[in-house]
Amino acid sequence: MPREYPPNPLVGLGAIVWKDGRVLMVQRGNPPRAGIWSLPGGAQHLGETVQAGIHREIAEETGVTIELLGLVDVIDSVQHDAAGRVLYHYTIIDFAARWVAGEAVAGDDAAAVAWVAPADLHRMDLWDETIRVIEKSREWLA
Repeated sequence: MPREYPPNPLVGLGAIVWKDGRVLMVQRGNPPRAGIWSLPGGAQHLGETVQAGIHREIAEETGVTIELLGLVDVIDSVQHDAAGRVLYHYTIIDFAARWVAGEAVAGDDAAAVAWVAPADLHRMDLWDETIRVIEKSREWLA
């Protein structure tokens, strides 16, 4: 299914990965949002469970192995072109996760990766929903 002008919404999978009080962030290498910092993740594959897809995406994009803690939220991301047509439409499923192993390195479609302290997130020009789910994910760390 094409990512631009899709006939149906695509399922995006993401994780808010915590390690030593910091959250794992990736700088997107491809559209949509190329060059923008966000949570690691990507599109679910046909026949793949949500949880298996999250583990795969995080490993491909960052080289990190994670433990999933629980569902944080489901978010709609819809972008329109200048004519008002739907250019991108993702239904994003975000899970809280804990780092288990691996050195975070940019892989797959990530341009860069970083472990970021929550106090420094405001310097990254993030989507409001990204900030919101990061804050909400802290409930899973207790």
